[in-house]
Amino acid sequence: MDNAKNISARSRSSYQKLEDVIGCKWSVSVLTNVGKGIHRPGELERSIEGISTKVLSERFRKLVEYGLLDKKTFKELPPRTEYYLTEKGSKVVEIILQIKALDGH
Repeated sequence: MDNAKNISARSRSSYQKLEDVIGCKWSVSVLTNVGKGIHRPGELERSIEGISTKVLSERFRKLVEYGLLDKKTFKELPPRTEYYLTEKGSKVVEIILQIKALDGH
Protein backbone atom coordinates (compact mmCIF):
# COMPACT_ATOMS: atom_id res chain seq x y z
CA MET A 1 0.00 0.00 0.00
CA ASP A 2 2.80 2.45 0.89
CA ASN A 3 4.51 1.66 -2.41
CA ALA A 4 1.37 2.67 -4.34
CA LYS A 5 1.26 5.97 -2.44
CA ASN A 6 4.92 6.65 -3.28
CA ILE A 7 4.35 5.98 -6.98
CA SER A 8 1.30 8.22 -6.98
CA ALA A 9 3.21 11.03 -5.23
CA ARG A 10 6.09 10.64 -7.67
CA SER A 11 3.73 10.82 -10.65
CA ARG A 12 2.12 13.99 -9.30
CA SER A 13 5.54 15.48 -8.79
CA SER A 14 6.56 14.67 -12.38
CA TYR A 15 3.29 16.11 -13.65
CA GLN A 16 3.82 19.30 -11.63
CA LYS A 17 7.28 19.65 -13.18
CA LEU A 18 5.83 19.13 -16.65
CA GLU A 19 3.14 21.73 -15.92
CA ASP A 20 5.82 24.15 -14.68
CA VAL A 21 7.75 23.76 -17.94
CA ILE A 22 4.99 23.52 -20.54
CA GLY A 23 2.75 26.01 -18.73
CA CYS A 24 5.48 28.67 -18.64
CA LYS A 25 5.97 30.62 -21.85
CA TRP A 26 9.51 31.46 -20.76
CA SER A 27 10.51 27.82 -20.26
CA VAL A 28 9.09 26.89 -23.64
CA SER A 29 10.93 29.80 -25.29
CA VAL A 30 14.22 28.94 -23.56
CA LEU A 31 14.00 25.26 -24.51
CA THR A 32 13.03 25.87 -28.13
CA ASN A 33 15.73 28.51 -28.61
CA VAL A 34 18.41 26.28 -27.08
CA GLY A 35 17.11 23.59 -29.43
CA LYS A 36 17.72 25.99 -32.34
CA GLY A 37 21.36 26.30 -31.32
CA ILE A 38 21.32 29.42 -29.15
CA HIS A 39 23.41 28.40 -26.13
CA ARG A 40 24.71 31.52 -24.40
CA PRO A 41 22.61 33.46 -21.87
CA GLY A 42 23.13 36.84 -23.56
CA GLU A 43 22.12 35.48 -26.95
CA LEU A 44 19.03 33.86 -25.43
CA GLU A 45 18.06 37.07 -23.66
CA ARG A 46 18.29 38.96 -26.96
CA SER A 47 16.36 36.30 -28.88
CA ILE A 48 13.45 35.98 -26.41
CA GLU A 49 11.48 39.20 -26.54
CA GLY A 50 10.42 40.50 -23.13
CA ILE A 51 12.39 38.12 -20.90
CA SER A 52 14.39 39.69 -18.08
CA THR A 53 17.81 38.55 -16.90
CA LYS A 54 16.28 37.54 -13.56
CA VAL A 55 13.55 35.39 -15.15
CA LEU A 56 16.03 33.83 -17.58
CA SER A 57 18.36 32.90 -14.69
CA GLU A 58 15.44 31.39 -12.75
CA ARG A 59 14.32 29.37 -15.78
CA PHE A 60 17.89 28.12 -16.35
CA ARG A 61 18.05 26.98 -12.72
CA LYS A 62 14.71 25.13 -12.94
CA LEU A 63 15.39 23.56 -16.33
CA VAL A 64 18.80 22.30 -15.18
CA GLU A 65 17.22 21.03 -11.93
CA TYR A 66 14.54 19.19 -13.93
CA GLY A 67 17.19 17.58 -16.12
CA LEU A 68 16.11 19.32 -19.34
CA LEU A 69 19.20 21.52 -19.77
CA ASP A 70 22.86 20.89 -19.10
CA LYS A 71 25.01 23.82 -17.97
CA LYS A 72 28.59 24.03 -19.17
CA THR A 73 30.93 26.58 -17.65
CA PHE A 74 34.23 27.33 -19.37
CA LYS A 75 37.18 28.45 -17.27
CA GLU A 76 38.07 31.51 -19.28
CA LEU A 77 38.42 35.18 -18.51
CA PRO A 78 35.75 36.38 -18.54
CA PRO A 79 33.98 33.12 -17.62
CA ARG A 80 31.63 31.74 -20.27
CA THR A 81 28.51 29.65 -19.66
CA GLU A 82 26.48 27.76 -22.22
CA TYR A 83 23.34 25.65 -21.98
CA TYR A 84 22.52 22.53 -23.98
CA LEU A 85 19.49 20.28 -24.17
CA THR A 86 19.78 16.96 -22.41
CA GLU A 87 18.25 13.88 -24.02
CA LYS A 88 15.12 14.46 -21.94
CA GLY A 89 15.13 18.14 -22.94
CA SER A 90 15.29 17.19 -26.62
CA LYS A 91 12.26 14.96 -26.18
CA VAL A 92 10.32 17.77 -24.50
CA VAL A 93 11.23 20.16 -27.34
CA GLU A 94 9.98 17.58 -29.86
CA ILE A 95 6.66 17.47 -27.99
CA ILE A 96 6.45 21.28 -27.87
CA LEU A 97 7.06 21.48 -31.62
CA GLN A 98 4.39 18.84 -32.26
CA ILE A 99 1.92 20.83 -30.15
CA LYS A 100 2.80 24.02 -32.05
CA ALA A 101 2.30 22.16 -35.35
CA LEU A 102 -1.28 21.33 -34.33
CA ASP A 103 -2.00 25.05 -34.37
CA GLY A 104 -0.28 25.52 -37.72
CA HIS A 105 2.78 27.34 -36.35
